[in-house]
Amino acid sequence: MVEINFTEEVTKRKDALMADLDKMLRINSERNDALADKENPFGPGPRAALDAFLALAKRDGYATTNVDNYVGHFEYENGAADDAEVLGIFAHLDVVPAAEQLGWETNPYEPVIKDGNLYARGASDDKGPTMACYYGLKILKELNVPLSKKIRFIAGTDEESGWSDMDYYFAHYDGKLPDFGFSPDAEFPIINGEKGNVTEFLHYDGSNGGTVTLESFTSGLRFNMVPEVATAVISGETDDLKAALDAFVAKFAEKKITYTLAQANGKATLVLNGKGAHGAMPEMGVNAATYLAAFLDTLDFGGAAKEYLHIGGVTLLEDHAAERLGTAYNDALMGGMTVNPGVWNFKAGEDSTIALNFRFPQGTDKDVIKSVLVKLSGVVDVEIAPHDMNPHYVPQEDELVKTLLAVYEKHTGLKGYETIIGGGTFGRLLKRGVAYGAMFEGEVDTMHQANEFKPVAAILKAAAIYAEAIYELAK
Repeated sequence: MVEINFTEEVTKRKDALMADLDKMLRINSERNDALADKENPFGPGPRAALDAFLALAKRDGYATTNVDNYVGHFEYENGAADDAEVLGIFAHLDVVPAAEQLGWETNPYEPVIKDGNLYARGASDDKGPTMACYYGLKILKELNVPLSKKIRFIAGTDEESGWSDMDYYFAHYDGKLPDFGFSPDAEFPIINGEKGNVTEFLHYDGSNGGTVTLESFTSGLRFNMVPEVATAVISGETDDLKAALDAFVAKFAEKKITYTLAQANGKATLVLNGKGAHGAMPEMGVNAATYLAAFLDTLDFGGAAKEYLHIGGVTLLEDHAAERLGTAYNDALMGGMTVNPGVWNFKAGEDSTIALNFRFPQGTDKDVIKSVLVKLSGVVDVEIAPHDMNPHYVPQEDELVKTLLAVYEKHTGLKGYETIIGGGTFGRLLKRGVAYGAMFEGEVDTMHQANEFKPVAAILKAAAIYAEAIYELAK
């Protein structure tokens, strides 16, 4: 076969790719449990995105499968034998919440291109990479490239909130599952190792004491997001709060923290604003909850409220490696543990929690972590959330890794290398599974942040890489 210029093939389809991506980005596919039902297991948004994606596949001539609105897939098997290996491509159509994030300069669900960058929720994670990869396969189909392996493109709808979509898919789909594959949901040159991922809840009894009462403390939208906004309602001796808050914010001026304060009917409502980030990289954000707890810890609280605020504002403040927390662990291959205190809920007199999301290397596990947490002062119980994941690694010597790195090197002129991350991708669903793109070296990481964007040129370049990578893996 004549050698294919995949960059030229992407250029021919640029307008079509961007138009299809625009349609997908306009769908608010945030999970909404309040509107979930049998037909919409994660709410109407993720379902709408899945319907739209499968409609594109049908338009392009694929036979599609919808597994009870949890996951959809289609296959391309041009010439592959019935018993051929299956290359799986795992993408996701759901997105993290945008409505409550501060700083959006455009509507997150009305895509805008400014200065060569496409701004929208999902542009970088993961609708942009998903559609780049979709078009990579579309090129092979339109060129009628013969294959020796089957290709299955699988789109999930709950990657950002617990992977219940893939739990359901693997339990209910009765066909052959992929033998190897990748997920277009991370970085180039490759992600062939991922740390373990577990969320553990610290439980407190909600008691109070002292001259100030913590009525409530709430923060965080998802375990895998650094909380951008934190709100506390307090009562009791709360004089001179504004002056104290001003001094506190000035002390941490480099963090660019802001706040609002409202006082009425003997209660004060404090709202502190930090900076959101991906929970796998907590150091990239400013955790509003820990800073609000640090301020409140200077006041005269008692009981569980005091313990709650002290661990939040002293132990967890900027403790991204979990050293003060006491669970820190480092591995020569995978690096160190990180912790993101992602979701906070305190209500006076009721069970109250802090959800700690850990990304941990090989050599430790969720039970070791729990054994430390149960000894923390004031904690009455530690609960491990479902859907935890063990560390995952595919060696550099594996043909999958070698092939993908070779394609990356050809298209970028850069040397490929292995990478191990704290983030979790669908690549780990398969024993021989990795994550591959679509964020390039030097590209600004805006995943899970306000004003999320993806350079248009990077989307097109990724599409060419995906086309050739699929070709090399399945030709």
